[in-house]
Amino acid sequence: MNIRPYRSNKDMSVSLSLPSAFLRREKEEEPYSDSRIYSGVGKNELLTAEIDGEQCSSCQTAPRNNGSFLSTVKCFGVDLSPDNIAVAMVYFVQGVLGLSRLAVSFYLKDDLHLDPAETAVLSGFSALPWLIKPLYGFISDSFPLFGYRRRSYLVLSGLLGAFSWTLMATFVDSKYDAAFCILIGSLSVAFSDVVVDSMIVERARGESQSTSGSLQSLCWGSSAFGGIVSAYFSGSLVDAYGVRYVFGVTALLPLITSAVAFLVKEQPTLGAAKGHVLSPVGPTFLESSKQNMIQLWDAVRQPNVLLPTLFIFLWQATPHSDSAMFYFTTNKIGFTPEFLGRVKLVTSIASLLGVGLYNGFLKDVPLRKIFLVTTIIGAALGMTQVFLVIGLNRQFGISDEWFSIGDSLIITVLGQASFMPVLVLAARLCPQGMEATLFATLMSISNGGSVVGGLLGAGLTQFFGVTKENFDNLALLIVLCNISSLFPLPLLGLLPSDSPDTTPKGNVDVEQTKSN
Repeated sequence: MNIRPYRSNKDMSVSLSLPSAFLRREKEEEPYSDSRIYSGVGKNELLTAEIDGEQCSSCQTAPRNNGSFLSTVKCFGVDLSPDNIAVAMVYFVQGVLGLSRLAVSFYLKDDLHLDPAETAVLSGFSALPWLIKPLYGFISDSFPLFGYRRRSYLVLSGLLGAFSWTLMATFVDSKYDAAFCILIGSLSVAFSDVVVDSMIVERARGESQSTSGSLQSLCWGSSAFGGIVSAYFSGSLVDAYGVRYVFGVTALLPLITSAVAFLVKEQPTLGAAKGHVLSPVGPTFLESSKQNMIQLWDAVRQPNVLLPTLFIFLWQATPHSDSAMFYFTTNKIGFTPEFLGRVKLVTSIASLLGVGLYNGFLKDVPLRKIFLVTTIIGAALGMTQVFLVIGLNRQFGISDEWFSIGDSLIITVLGQASFMPVLVLAARLCPQGMEATLFATLMSISNGGSVVGGLLGAGLTQFFGVTKENFDNLALLIVLCNISSLFPLPLLGLLPSDSPDTTPKGNVDVEQTKSN
């Protein structure tokens, strides 16, 4: 149950959790694949050759059929082309994987008998694949698998996820085995996330905050809808059939990612025509990676990118007490898996409402104001969990169940609305020619902040002596964690102060950074 604004990037296994834009911009300049620039292939080598109105077979992106029926259907103002449907389904899968969230939590608590601090550490461990997202972009762009940079890796990611959850359903019987399988499952989601980001982040480049917000809203709306679909059953299935059964059902879900990969419009590389499984593009992987790191550092060290990134990291790095609260609500209050599934259903709907709140009312509001207001309100609302711990809600005639549902609903709406600007800001900071790799880097830094926050929360949980049986200092832990969320506010000046409907003036072309 959420006790503070939701701030993680994706569904990362135990905390299983998330960003991009759907609509490809129609550029006036000659089209080229931005994502391949950061894999070390020169821009001049990637210009699309037009022969009788069609792209050459060495180009990655296939011609688009702008006259199709689906391309005229819009959601959140974004067209539903086959590529966009594929991306939406990948995010839907990320949301629907929440089916296993409660099962994992109860498995660690009841089957493996871990303490809250151990669970928090394992949650942080499961997020490690999200910290090296640029590496996946380098791999997929430098080494097309069976001639495809996107389709093949989406298929592989889905199969890897299915494999990890199959192991959880059958052979896993220790915390080390569980950590390994959760790590593999997290890797599969992170890799597929990078692949779809490489398809779509460039579509937000140069757009206004309002337009970028619409694209992010559609993306997170798909994820939230997937969460709604799986929410209630996540608890009732655990109650009725046990955690192993839920893991088995979850193993089927990543296969959706493999299936929708074939909707991606992508021409095979020249190496595929020769029957090569791996067909390296341009320089060797090591040479490409070296060049990419130089270009990435040139882009990141720009003050207009570095300072907001520092704020995002610090904003995410404050400690939280999620694991401790889960143990309190299940061991002390006695919430059942079925009830927690209902709470998750409410929070999933609330997450979708948060997306709607941002898209309808906040996407034109300056970023500094959004962060300031939502952080202060979020910290105040997070304190209400103390009422549940000390039983104050019952003195007002509010049952623990209704208080938890209402509290989670309000906090999740606010939390999702407060996290959307992070995605918009990250997408808009990316300079031309470095969209995919820099976006992945920024989100990896954000995820790194989340991992640090989780580890700090685990340390505080251990320090205050909160265990699966002792909750004497839980109220103090909650107060301290929520107060700490206010610490980054004096650094709001690191965020860009541009008006909502203009793009950051500091965006730098990668060709310029290379010449500096």
